[in-house]
Amino acid sequence: MLNLQDTIVAPATPAGISAISVVRISGNDAVAIVDKCFSRPLLGKAGYTIHYGFIKDGNTNIDEVLVSLFLNPHSYTGEDSLEISCHGSPFIVKRVLETLIKYGARMADPGEFTLRAFLNQKLDLAQAEAVADMIHSNSEASLQMAISQIRGGFSDDIKYLRQELIDFAALIELENDFGEEDVEFANRPKLRALVEEILTQIEKLRSSFVAGNAMKNGINTVIAGKPNAGKSTLLNALLNEDRAIVSEIEGTTRDTIEEMFVLNGVQFRLIDTAGLRESSDHIEQIGVGKTRAEMDKAELLVYLFDARKTTPQELETELGELPNVEHTVLVANKTDTIDFKSSDWPKDIVSISAKEKKLQPLMDRLEHITNIYELGNETIVNNARHADALTKSSEALHTVLEGLSNDIPSDLVALDIRSALYQLGLITGEVTNDELLDSIFGRFCIGK
Repeated sequence: MLNLQDTIVAPATPAGISAISVVRISGNDAVAIVDKCFSRPLLGKAGYTIHYGFIKDGNTNIDEVLVSLFLNPHSYTGEDSLEISCHGSPFIVKRVLETLIKYGARMADPGEFTLRAFLNQKLDLAQAEAVADMIHSNSEASLQMAISQIRGGFSDDIKYLRQELIDFAALIELENDFGEEDVEFANRPKLRALVEEILTQIEKLRSSFVAGNAMKNGINTVIAGKPNAGKSTLLNALLNEDRAIVSEIEGTTRDTIEEMFVLNGVQFRLIDTAGLRESSDHIEQIGVGKTRAEMDKAELLVYLFDARKTTPQELETELGELPNVEHTVLVANKTDTIDFKSSDWPKDIVSISAKEKKLQPLMDRLEHITNIYELGNETIVNNARHADALTKSSEALHTVLEGLSNDIPSDLVALDIRSALYQLGLITGEVTNDELLDSIFGRFCIGK
């Protein structure tokens, strides 16, 4: 267990040489500790002020710095906090940290600043997790989703659902207290209507996880097709670099190649794969096996075929062997050398020339897919832990409905309602345990 009475310190900027580095310190004694090694007095100064001076170790100047002062409760952690902006030498940062530790601070554990923000009710648990999502965001969509969750939209939805349940749970518990009196405080039809309404909202949140996970981690996009369909050429064209080896020799790609591609602020995790065909070559067989495994996990399958060599009937046969995925885009490649008419084909097909980088029809289709993942004003779940808690809460509430239909005793109904409340409480942190907090905040970087 961490000692939350300690004053903690850590670098808030990445290691390495830079123009400026920031050292963060927080705790009851934060101001007094910095005051001991700063060239100007800080005790008694107002919050939200910046002070120029030197960090000193005794009579030795370590660095010329700016100290930003935030007093409790109006700080990120809810405690007295200071941020020391020093020059970005790793040696200077090390000396500043050593000096602050010398005067009474200790090094923070990963995520301890945000843990204190949560424990001091500056953030709930879902908002705290969104802080980590913001730090690791790698596209506009993932950033905006993290910002939305930090603002508390998702938390407000969960808290509202939970409070509605709590109000009825209290009446059920009251019935249990008067069990021998055979009285009924909770109106059963109203309870059923409430549970059904909450289930509708939970299912709506759960169903958003597919889109939320895609926005957070990128749309898992597999480029597949027969050998020499132009898959590696397409990957290179999308990335605008020679990432994959391209050759006229069939079966050049033996392993999967993964790269990131961003369109309209949404990240696609592009996976180039080995060509699909029967082969006696053991290594190629392994590559084809990996291709099929990646296709099974794909959210988007871009299936390429050589329009010069493939007939509509052959394409139908190939498509019959493909797995069902969320989105499939059929792409006729190498159409620059033939008179290709999509109307001659039975499927919705886009035509491109990957070699000539004539990709606009495909880009239009991908852009259409990104529109599906737009945030809008709806709450979107992007955290697997939250989705799991919603699922378990949904299961408990379905059990409540079954119990009401079978007229089971109120104490058993109360048990299932408590289970649903527990799962909803895990999301925002009304219910916590040390193992859960360690799991969440242990993934944060030191200094956040």
